[in-house]
Amino acid sequence: LLLTLLNLTHAVILPTIWKYLQTLEAAPYFLGLALSAFSLSGLLSGPLFGHLSDKTRTTKKIILFANCFEIIGNFMYFMGFSKWLLLASRLVAGVGTGAGSAIFGFLSRSTAPEDRASVFAAAMACRQAGLLIGPAFNLFLRLCDFKIGPFVVNKFTAPGLFMCLMWILLQLAVVFMYWDLPPQEKGGPAKGVGSGAREDVEGETRRGRGPSLPGQPEEESQEEEEEETDESKPLMTSNELEEVIVLLAAQFITLFNQTALETMVTPLTQKYFDFGELENSVMYCVCGVEVIAGFLFVHWLSRRAKERVVLAVGLAICNISSVWCLIFLANPIGDFPYQLTEFIIGVFLQVLGLPFVAVAQVSLFSKVTSEKTQGFSQGVRRSVGGLATILGPLWAGGLTENMYIMLGVIMALLLLLTIMMGFSYDRLVHPAATEHAEDNSDEHE
Repeated sequence: LLLTLLNLTHAVILPTIWKYLQTLEAAPYFLGLALSAFSLSGLLSGPLFGHLSDKTRTTKKIILFANCFEIIGNFMYFMGFSKWLLLASRLVAGVGTGAGSAIFGFLSRSTAPEDRASVFAAAMACRQAGLLIGPAFNLFLRLCDFKIGPFVVNKFTAPGLFMCLMWILLQLAVVFMYWDLPPQEKGGPAKGVGSGAREDVEGETRRGRGPSLPGQPEEESQEEEEEETDESKPLMTSNELEEVIVLLAAQFITLFNQTALETMVTPLTQKYFDFGELENSVMYCVCGVEVIAGFLFVHWLSRRAKERVVLAVGLAICNISSVWCLIFLANPIGDFPYQLTEFIIGVFLQVLGLPFVAVAQVSLFSKVTSEKTQGFSQGVRRSVGGLATILGPLWAGGLTENMYIMLGVIMALLLLLTIMMGFSYDRLVHPAATEHAEDNSDEHE
């Protein structure tokens, strides 16, 4: 539910924030500032919340604390007295997104490597559900026109009030309906999400080791040594540095391109198609359906194909999308039906590639970094993504009238990522699989 609300906030606010800023007499570049401010605070809070999750092995208190920032930030957005208050509201609300690091760290610690990609795909599908539901709420929020004391509730301020109430409801749900898993016994297996004792025992048996029983000092000693070794494992080793750099580059470039295009979309639709908040809401709703379908397909595909194959497919689609946008969206040609068709195809291709890249890179990243520091590792990854979501809107916001430059840089970045991925393709696997293959070859020798 938390992951869903993170994107719900984005989907509810994004269709109207451009015109909201115009009513406050903000310059065009302020759109990029407002969108980037949300990511900036998330960039700083992500590693902090992830580190706290690693140390305490809890997520409930972190979620409750982070949600307070979302509540306050959205209420500030609702007040809307000036463009600077709106900018500050996005900065405050962005702190709450840092809880995502603790959540993804928890998922990494509590799932087996072979199941991680499908679990992440399901989690990301829940997050993207907010992108689908959000525009539907805008269909009635745009009808608001009344006052609450000194505050005006209209189609621009209503999203802030609505999301403030939603985060308050989530806060109550977390307090009364969510509990942290009890700390696992020393040497015991990590429980998967939704798995019980039977699955744990079966998992231990499949790994060639029986469940811990009294009177087995040798196995307990071996497990303690393994735990100590895993705890001392650094964030990454020198052998894993290449893979980490490639995966962080994938995180940065895909989110930079996504947020740049999101920033460009509303001014573009207003300029060429005269879209208002209703049309933009419908567009985001359709995109949400496509993204969720994509994540469900990746959830199925990840059980049948390696993550690096999924990543390669996603990059191929993104490259095709960038070429299409550069040719047809930088300077749309033809009359209205042709321009609209070109726009729809470009958006469809861009959205289609996102689930493949997103799931593959986050799953691989969780495998090449230490399990004991997954919260902090995911915080670093999300901070890199946060930096991208800061720079993306700033880049696009200042180049809405220079589309060839903006889209050309997007295509160049994707080409660079594709080359990096090609050179590192053989290394983009779980380290345990590589070690196992090397051990087998040594035995044959």
